[in-house]
Amino acid sequence: MNRMIRLTVNGESREVEVPTYRTLLDCLRYDLGLTGSKEGCGVGVCGACTVLLDGKMVSSCIALAVFADGRDVTTVEGLAEDERLHPVQQAFMDFGGFQCGICTPGQVVAAKALLDETPHPGDAEIREWMLGNLCRCTGYYKILESVRAAAERSRA
Repeated sequence: MNRMIRLTVNGESREVEVPTYRTLLDCLRYDLGLTGSKEGCGVGVCGACTVLLDGKMVSSCIALAVFADGRDVTTVEGLAEDERLHPVQQAFMDFGGFQCGICTPGQVVAAKALLDETPHPGDAEIREWMLGNLCRCTGYYKILESVRAAAERSRA
């Protein structure tokens, strides 16, 4: 059974017909062509598919697209404005907060959500907030450094 849903994705109103069992991740990637969010685990524990739904982090690989009907979705593609990277994206670039890139979109979206809620987090807060995002490459130090730098830049 299919259902027509209307949602705002990265500030743009979208309408798409989806099967009722379709995940938000698959809707974003395959129906809307937004391939930034990745599927790592498929069970909502790795964080690679993290998006913001009405400003709150969700694992889009386990959220059904129909639950996003009438809501606001922000993906990693929607963070940049006027062709300028979001400060978190720029900090990840400047401080090497990524290696293979699979977890990076989810890390960046999670870091943005953290800074929206807590603009000046300490290292312990950053570590706790980012626990839901697994990375097999970086050892996390560069991710922590990137989030810290983004927070410092936002203060300036």
